Amino acid sequence: MQGPSRAAAVASREAFTGVLAAGADRSRLAEELFAVVGVIDGSATLRRAVADPSREGADKAQLAERLFAGKISAETLVVLKGAFGQRWSSERDLTDALERYAVEAVIAEAESADRADRVEDELFRFERIVAADAELRAALVDTQAPSDKRADLVSSLLSDKVTPETLVLARQAVVAPRGRRFDRVLERYLETASSRREQQTATITSAVPLTDEDRTRLAAGLAAIYGGKVHVNTVVDPRVMGGIRVEIGDELIDGTVIRKLDAARRAMGA
Repeated sequence: MQGPSRAAAVASREAFTGVLAAGADRSRLAEELFAVVGVIDGSATLRRAVADPSREGADKAQLAERLFAGKISAETLVVLKGAFGQRWSSERDLTDALERYAVEAVIAEAESADRADRVEDELFRFERIVAADAELRAALVDTQAPSDKRADLVSSLLSDKVTPETLVLARQAVVAPRGRRFDRVLERYLETASSRREQQTATITSAVPLTDEDRTRLAAGLAAIYGGKVHVNTVVDPRVMGGIRVEIGDELIDGTVIRKLDAARRAMGA
C-alpha cells in the first residue's frame, strides 16, 4: 500500500489489535468480520460511501454505527468504526483489510491453542489436494452452485480431520473467494498467517516424504540463513528423483537430481 491507503491501514489496525489484546472472542470476531466483508462486497452504494474521500472520517464511522450496531458484537463494531473512519485509496482496500483482520483473528485463536503451525500445514495440504483433483476443484469453484452446498462439501472432506480454524478458513475460501482463484485465496490467507507470526514460509519439494526431524533441521538451517522463524511446507514429487528444491520468498534453491541432469544435458549439447 502507498499514500493514504497505508496510513489508513496503520490507523485501522490499531483498533483491531486493541480489540484482540482486550480478550475479544476471536472466533466470533472473525465470523462477523467475514460477514461484514460480504455485506460491503454486495453493495456498490455502501462501498462508494465508505471510500468517498469527501466524507469526514467521523461521518463514516457513524455510518458503521448506524448500519451494524446491535447486529454484531461491540468488539467487532469497534474494529469497523476504526476502519470505516479512515481514508482509503480504493473501495477494495477497506474490505481487503477487514478480511485480513478476520483471518488474523482465526490464526490468533489457533495460537491460543498452540496449533497455528498445524493450521498452516493443513491449509497448504488442502490447496495441494484441490490443485491435483480437477473434478474436486471444479466443484469447489462452481459459483453457479449454492454457497452452502460448496461449504458442506468442504466440511465433508475436512471435518474431524483438521483443526476448527483450518475448517473455518477453508470454507471461507470456497464460499467467498471475492473474485480470486481458490489457490490465490488460500495463498493470501497463508501470507497473512506468516506475517502475523513474523515468520517466513519455505516450500520444500522432495522425491520422498520428509520426516519431522528433516523438517525441523531444514527449518533451523533456513532460519540461520534468512533470520527469524521459518515455517516449512513440504511437497512430494517423484519427478525430482533426489535432493530437494527450496522456495522461500522470491528465491529458489534447486538441489534436485533432475536439475543437475538437465544442466548436464545442456552442457553436453553446448
